Amino acid sequence: MLRVLLLSFLFLVPVLPGAMAADGFVSVIEDLPLMEGLTENENAAVTFDSAGGRIAEAEARGNADPADVRRFYADVLPQLGWQAVSDGLYERERERLKLAIEADGAGGTVIGFSVSPQTP
Repeated sequence: MLRVLLLSFLFLVPVLPGAMAADGFVSVIEDLPLMEGLTENENAAVTFDSAGGRIAEAEARGNADPADVRRFYADVLPQLGWQAVSDGLYERERERLKLAIEADGAGGTVIGFSVSPQTP
């Protein structure tokens, strides 16, 4: 019986919410891919719905060059319907996505993701 419970647990672990961010997407922005080599700081993730739409913020960091991170998102986001408005700013339908990409001073990159409703 213990063996069955242990096996059941092992098969259920991948569907737990904490494990979802590890499969390549930002935890609170489910349709936003996380570049390989970046790790999300799930303690910094915040999301809530407002009358105007969803608001979500997340942060990730890793050993990637900031220019490579910018290039990755510039290539990937248009495929997901996001249109570049300016450097680090994208819009899709009625949402705005901001990317704040900076060197972390230790040879890596920190990136802030922010989704909010577009303002008229």
